[in-house]
Amino acid sequence: MIKGVNKQVVEIADTGAEYFEKAIFFVKPEFTAVTEGRLRESAKHSIDCAAMPPKIKEPDEKDGKLWFYVKLLIAAAAGAAVSAIICLTL
Repeated sequence: MIKGVNKQVVEIADTGAEYFEKAIFFVKPEFTAVTEGRLRESAKHSIDCAAMPPKIKEPDEKDGKLWFYVKLLIAAAAGAAVSAIICLTL
């Protein structure tokens, strides 16, 4: 709760977003002269951007298989190296 502070607030009750019920924006003091319509438009744009799920790049199937084989080759080489060290020390 803010007490004793005079702030201009823009409240959006119907966000139109699946995840958000209500949004409250506190306007910076230097922008208090901006029209309410412009502030609401900017707030709505912010809500629209926040409501979009992040874009996640799906790995290509070729890249996934290639990485699997590289890891398999590294594991096999490490196993062979450990086996060689054990055999040489005996």
